[in-house]
Amino acid sequence: MPPSALGVGVAVQDRRYPVRRPQEQPQLRLTHADRDAVAETLREAYSLGQLDEEEFDQRLDLAMRAKVRADLEPLTRDLTPAPGGTPGNPGEKADPGTPPSSTPVERVVAACAHAGNYFFPIVAPLLIFLASDRISPYVRRQAMESLNFQLFCLITGLGSLLLFWLVVPLVVTVFVLLGLMILPAVASLAALMGRNWRYPMFFRLLKDD
Repeated sequence: MPPSALGVGVAVQDRRYPVRRPQEQPQLRLTHADRDAVAETLREAYSLGQLDEEEFDQRLDLAMRAKVRADLEPLTRDLTPAPGGTPGNPGEKADPGTPPSSTPVERVVAACAHAGNYFFPIVAPLLIFLASDRISPYVRRQAMESLNFQLFCLITGLGSLLLFWLVVPLVVTVFVLLGLMILPAVASLAALMGRNWRYPMFFRLLKDD
């Protein structure tokens, strides 16, 4: 076979069976836990003096608005890595038992998310939760916990009323009422001390991603 014919055959073969190039994988969207991890790193850097107040506010705002991991990487690239890993690694979820760092003002706001249930049940923690979503991970977590507790009590109480002729639901209703009277006060004190308060509940409707 002439070389020219061979070349044509190869060219035809290439056109019929083009080389497939690997497609770029789309970046995964960030979760609240990812943003909270970077926010924690920024707060630590601010407390160490690596960032001034203006830089901290700017980077924190960008972190709360970030959509993909590439948006977060430049925010901590020049900061001291945290012990045992890179600063604010979004792929690493924070320990749910460890509270995010908080300022005295944030602790007061978090306490209001619990104590507000004595005056405006559900409404108070809901408003604080919505307002703190892009401001403070600690306030957001405590407001969510308080809102979950109110929803838990509401659902449990309604279920007990529907089964009022049974003994067990009646006992549950008594415990729910006691919890509504006592636990928000305990949670408020825990929030003022910067603790990661969690109510004793069987389920939580709202969860961190």
